Amino acid sequence: MALEKDTLKQLCTMLNRFVHERLIPNERVVSDTDTIPSDILAEIKDLGLFALSIPEEYGGLGLTMEEEIEVAMLIGEAAPAFRSIFGTNVGIGSQAIVLDGTDEQKSKYLPRLASGELIGSFCLTEPEAGSDAGSLRTSARRNGEHFILNGTKRFITNAPFAGLFTVMARTDAGSTDARGVSAFLVEAGTPGVRVGKPEKKMGQQGAPVADVVFENCRVHAENIIGHRENMGFKTAMKVLDKGRLHISAVCAGLARRILRDTVRYAKDRRQFGESIASFQLIQAMIADSETEIYAAECMIRDAAKARDRGEDTKRKASCTKLFASEMVGRVADRAVQIYGGAGYIADYGIEQLYRDARLFRIYEGTSQIQQLIIAKDVIAATD
Repeated sequence: MALEKDTLKQLCTMLNRFVHERLIPNERVVSDTDTIPSDILAEIKDLGLFALSIPEEYGGLGLTMEEEIEVAMLIGEAAPAFRSIFGTNVGIGSQAIVLDGTDEQKSKYLPRLASGELIGSFCLTEPEAGSDAGSLRTSARRNGEHFILNGTKRFITNAPFAGLFTVMARTDAGSTDARGVSAFLVEAGTPGVRVGKPEKKMGQQGAPVADVVFENCRVHAENIIGHRENMGFKTAMKVLDKGRLHISAVCAGLARRILRDTVRYAKDRRQFGESIASFQLIQAMIADSETEIYAAECMIRDAAKARDRGEDTKRKASCTKLFASEMVGRVADRAVQIYGGAGYIADYGIEQLYRDARLFRIYEGTSQIQQLIIAKDVIAATD
């Protein structure tokens, strides 16, 4: 159920203030410490950001896709690590349960995910399987009423402090594609689950990723999402389809913030006796960035409305993810160019956002995977 317009407006006003008064001023702290301060994390929970997409009957806000992307654009104006801490609960950490879970699974986990008591992680990528998700090697061997999981998952967001892992594992040992994969709910602390050391990354400090290793991990068959074997890949694709719209909105929000900061800098910075904002080649870069941001925002809002109408948005979600993630990279690159030497210096902040933006073209499906999805769908739909 959609929020009342006034309610959504109040929520967005409150979040806008939170982003500019609390998050943006603390970006350097997060980058330097690789940790989100506990007081800010508590505020994020109090604001209900962990609960955006979780149905109201389970303690969530139950936002529509159209509402969620507006919130994501606002939060996206701050360094991406702030969104990442609750982003898995809003997206890949909860949506498999929301979309395909049993009533019991929903009642058990969704209220705790909505409150932020429980952090969810989505375990799909492996050392030899990322874009080619159908080649997953993590195995789930039936043993009576249980399955024995073995394998390694790589680059798992929020793994170091996750309490619940959604794990894609092969239940049909004879399959060679995605049709033999099931989705398991595995709680942290289950014997046989081990989380590796957090990786040192190019950007997005404060949003940890690590390996998750399963060594003879015994999981009850009831922990398969929806109690349906060999349906995990379909669940994963539905989750990623929604997540791509959310990530696209975050890209648009970050691009909007980068451009605003860049224009302010250009107006203050003087060369040859005048503001560099008056130089036509600087104006051209500003105009190109504004045009691309506007195009991305239009695509995202159109796709979100289509999803809320119940349409199949696989193609549109991939189009928006491809365009928005590439767009924010171009906007960030132009920003560094406009800042000049200052853009390469940490004290000015733009170099951090430049590094942060680079990841968007990789996770939730690389740009190249989006191109394949789009092209195949267009070809299949054309007589």
